[in-house]
Amino acid sequence: MATTVWKGHLTFGLISIPMRMSAAARGERVSFNQLHNVCHSRLKQPLFCPVCNRNVERSEIVKGHEYEKDQYVLFSEEELDKIEPSSAKVMEILEFVKLDDMDPLYFDSSYYVAPEDAGVKAYKLLMSAMKESGYGAIAKLTMHQREHIVILRPGSRGMTLHTMFYSNEIRAAESVPTDKVELKDQEKKLANQLIESLAAPFAPEKYRDEYQENVRAMIAAKLKGQEVTEVAQPHLAPVIDLMEALKRSLAEKQAPPAAAPGPVAVGKKPPARAVEAVATVQKKGKKVAG
Repeated sequence: MATTVWKGHLTFGLISIPMRMSAAARGERVSFNQLHNVCHSRLKQPLFCPVCNRNVERSEIVKGHEYEKDQYVLFSEEELDKIEPSSAKVMEILEFVKLDDMDPLYFDSSYYVAPEDAGVKAYKLLMSAMKESGYGAIAKLTMHQREHIVILRPGSRGMTLHTMFYSNEIRAAESVPTDKVELKDQEKKLANQLIESLAAPFAPEKYRDEYQENVRAMIAAKLKGQEVTEVAQPHLAPVIDLMEALKRSLAEKQAPPAAAPGPVAVGKKPPARAVEAVATVQKKGKKVAG
């Protein structure tokens, strides 16, 4: 069962729905530890006080806000809990907005929203009405000592919640001088043809993180004392003639597809000294720091 990250009530009008939230996605990647390059021991980072000249235990830590240079106002966890707004326990829907009007740039983290047993009917009613009307619900939610603006979207199997950036957190886009460029009709036609040739239904399961696959393959190879070879990188020539580039792109798309590159290649087992490969990468017979 997914871990609950928030539990409370979702309200709109006089209707209150007991509900819980769980993370909808979590990044996966191979992690590395920092080691001493002499003995390969894992390094520690103790909390050190330069005034008392000693390491500090976790129980000795308090939170402080620096209001002037080296001047702090202190807070306890109990004090911070006292100022939690009502949105820490109750997520009130403030308004409904058309989902088509939402800019995904504002979306941050994603969560699944599920009702408790007592709120299943009201949850289904709200989700059904939102789905039929094309609206999403804007609400406020306090979590991890921060009040978030959020949007709830209806889905085929339940509602999804996205925390959102506030408008002052969105950075201005760099100005792109597209108004100074003229496009030819033939260029637009070929560009549309290239887009259509690459068009496909959205199937996220077919995409994979090749870099992480290569890292895992490298770890497996090094544990076996095998040599790791470099992955070939494509050569990108500068675009000089846009029309010619579009025509060649279409021609290549119509040609039989080349075999997709797999994980990083692994060579045969080198001499016995390759046991050091657990801490160093061998590349073309030379040791390179890992």
